[in-house]
Amino acid sequence: MVAAAAQVSAQVTDAMIANDAADNSSVLSWGMGTQGQRYSSLDALNTKTVKKLVPVWSMSFGGEKQRGQESQPLVYKGKMFVTASYSRIFAVDVKTGEKLWKYEHRLPEGIMPCCDVVNRGAALYDNLVIFGTLDAQLVALDQNTGKVVWKEKIDDYAAGYSQTAAPLIAEGLLLTGVSGGEFGVVGRVEARDPKTGKMVWSRPVVEGHMGYLNGKENGISGTTNATWPGETWKTGGAATWLGGTYDAKTGLAYFGTGNPGPWNSHVRKGDNLYSTSTVAIDVKTGKIVWSYQGTPNDAWDFDGVNEFITFDMDGKRMGGKADRNGYFYVIDATSGKLQNAFPFVNGITWAKGIDIASGRPNFVPENRPGDPALSADGKKGASVFASPGFLGGKNQMPMAYSPKSKMFFVPTNEWGMDIWNEPISYKKGGAFLGAGFTIRPLYEDHIGSLRAYDPKTGKMAWEVKNNAPLWGGVLATGGDLVFWGTPEGYLKAADAKTGKVLWQFQTGSGVVAPPITWTQDGEQYISVVSGWGGAVPLWGGEVAKKVNLLEQGGSVWTFKLPKS
Repeated sequence: MVAAAAQVSAQVTDAMIANDAADNSSVLSWGMGTQGQRYSSLDALNTKTVKKLVPVWSMSFGGEKQRGQESQPLVYKGKMFVTASYSRIFAVDVKTGEKLWKYEHRLPEGIMPCCDVVNRGAALYDNLVIFGTLDAQLVALDQNTGKVVWKEKIDDYAAGYSQTAAPLIAEGLLLTGVSGGEFGVVGRVEARDPKTGKMVWSRPVVEGHMGYLNGKENGISGTTNATWPGETWKTGGAATWLGGTYDAKTGLAYFGTGNPGPWNSHVRKGDNLYSTSTVAIDVKTGKIVWSYQGTPNDAWDFDGVNEFITFDMDGKRMGGKADRNGYFYVIDATSGKLQNAFPFVNGITWAKGIDIASGRPNFVPENRPGDPALSADGKKGASVFASPGFLGGKNQMPMAYSPKSKMFFVPTNEWGMDIWNEPISYKKGGAFLGAGFTIRPLYEDHIGSLRAYDPKTGKMAWEVKNNAPLWGGVLATGGDLVFWGTPEGYLKAADAKTGKVLWQFQTGSGVVAPPITWTQDGEQYISVVSGWGGAVPLWGGEVAKKVNLLEQGGSVWTFKLPKS
């Protein structure tokens, strides 16, 4: 039974979501605002007071279903809504940590999540909390009771589709992507009525596929076979598995797209639009306004799904993106024109830099994995060492931007891989790679680093090194603090100007999720989900062996600054 005091009387409106980043009393969207800046102007917690930050409560997700916990909580009217591994969601009293209700989605056998059984969060709209499931469904629950209001199938989980990203609410629409890029799925962005789940439009992000608006054809994405040979576009990948951001000033939603399928680039010669790209979509029409491709004809599984965060620079609306391929891009958010690009990790081997005029990388041809068809036995192409490795200079862990300091705070990883190509053919529901690989660290003293970058100059202001890979997100605040978690279990806070670590707390398991902050009854709170897992222990090769002593878990921790 839900406590009477926890009942939500007011409903989440479009105006509230549009104001999410400025309203410090709630967290209504993934990214703490649809722009995804993960910035709060709250300053009661600052460089002088953070040492007084103390835990208030911790709630366990319970059971044996632990694994990776990558969720960002939402907060509204004294309630926290937080998803967990295996497609679960909890409602929690923000003051006490009391569990108000739990919904556990019944998953079929045979689900095929690529990179752990994770979920990254939910969306709030009206009296609903909405999230995706590992069997590729969307579920809308009543915020007060946890009862199902509507449920819609996204696609066939037996074909490799799943849903791990937090949905995005923009202009009264529920925007979602799809997961499953390693299984030859077709990536797309969909818009639904959040109150009913009814489809409004669908936009594929693999060239050659038809889009739909209100049940009618709405134009093919790109031009069939322009950048994909033969029928390779039919299993093109480009999964939109991290979700998107939205900027009301441009009217555009920005979604990153994943790797093309298969990994073996020699069977799909061409740029393979719109894989490994940022696509800007008009939310009213469902049409692509512009796209920017970070890694044309991707041969390293670099993806391009990382979040596109809009911000102001020199009087223009820009977007910042730290790509898995190791380069940070600054792009005009209205036109898609590249403004700046610079490496944010060391030792990049696949390209010598980015040509600002054309926007294209200057490839290093000899560092592309070889064509197995040219090998003596036709079974294995020439192996190359590539850096960064396919887990990326940055992966799913979202960065933060501070409009106060005009700096991006980027969780980075330094690692490389031996990679080679193999013959491959598509089979429904089967892994569609055509490559082998081994990930290994580049340095003895660290893999991860939190780094502060000026997007205008590309210069790094400071870094905090970490032994294990960083896999959780970042929070920046008006109190000149930056919060982030580590796989070793710590939630940390550093001075945003210098990078000096001022506070840390051991959560008991690895932190691979982004922290949030808000106020409740005049007090500033911080919350973060703890639970080691994700792609690193599954795909990390030598790196996975290095961190195999880290313990799994599943809990949400909440801290506050006590009233003086």
